[in-house]
Amino acid sequence: MKILAIDLGGTHATCALVEDREILARETILLPESESFANTLSALAEPLTRLHSSALAGAIGFGFCGLVDSRHTRIADTNGKYTDAVSIDLSHWAKEKFSLPLRLENDARLALLGEFHAGAAQGETDVFMFTLGTGIGGVAMMNGQLLRGKHDQAGVLGGHIPVSLSNRRCTCGGLGCAEAEASGWALPGVAKDWPGFASSALAQRKINFENLFACADGNDKVSRELVDHCLRVWGAAAVAAINSFDPELLVYGGGVMKSADAILPYIQNYVRDNAWTPWGAVRVRAAQLGNDAALLGVVPLFEQESPVVR
Repeated sequence: MKILAIDLGGTHATCALVEDREILARETILLPESESFANTLSALAEPLTRLHSSALAGAIGFGFCGLVDSRHTRIADTNGKYTDAVSIDLSHWAKEKFSLPLRLENDARLALLGEFHAGAAQGETDVFMFTLGTGIGGVAMMNGQLLRGKHDQAGVLGGHIPVSLSNRRCTCGGLGCAEAEASGWALPGVAKDWPGFASSALAQRKINFENLFACADGNDKVSRELVDHCLRVWGAAAVAAINSFDPELLVYGGGVMKSADAILPYIQNYVRDNAWTPWGAVRVRAAQLGNDAALLGVVPLFEQESPVVR
């Protein structure tokens, strides 16, 4: 079955026509600067119509950047992104606009489903996936099934595992979250508070992970210290995920993985030295599908048990 896939990010959305392990066509659009989810859906309608017209799809799979109740096809919480999203009936929208059924899932869960279906987690049943980028995504699969929980928050808040007793406040409202200590949005604040930052090489450049790792490779002392800080945060989050969800494999994706050669060996060693796994060693692996993961994740999404009918 051909499926229309939507991967909704913070500023961009990708719409695609997928079938099995292949992306047949895609369009990426810049989202309107609006707090209205209804406006975002209006912007998505045009590329989806073009893709649907090119080869009729049988369903829509929607990946959303927030907490979702996939069993009732409902957005549960957006962390302040869209003020109207929780009140919008996406199933009704899909039927009205395209006469198609729709399934909704958190974007991080879809990315893991994609890697499970066609990427780094093929053949695995117990996996935790981190995405390191603007934020930190984390999602768990146990016995070949995504972990959801009663309130749809189980195994999907890997970036909000507390790893520090500092007073650094996260966007979720918590203190000391991994995301507040070592994510793209948090890095400028962490760096500017670091002793000696003003005289560092990084202070002369835009503060992002690409420049941070480049300055560290150039032997800048503060940048090396900041990289070590981030690696320790990511390592602590990895151990927390292992001790919580018992995976055999950790998969890492996201834009920060441009520096995978520095990150993955550190995580593997940190896990070996700090996780309690008497049964054996948890493997650490880079994601394979990049930005295609969530798009391909809609295929196994439709192979799972049907959501609750309202």
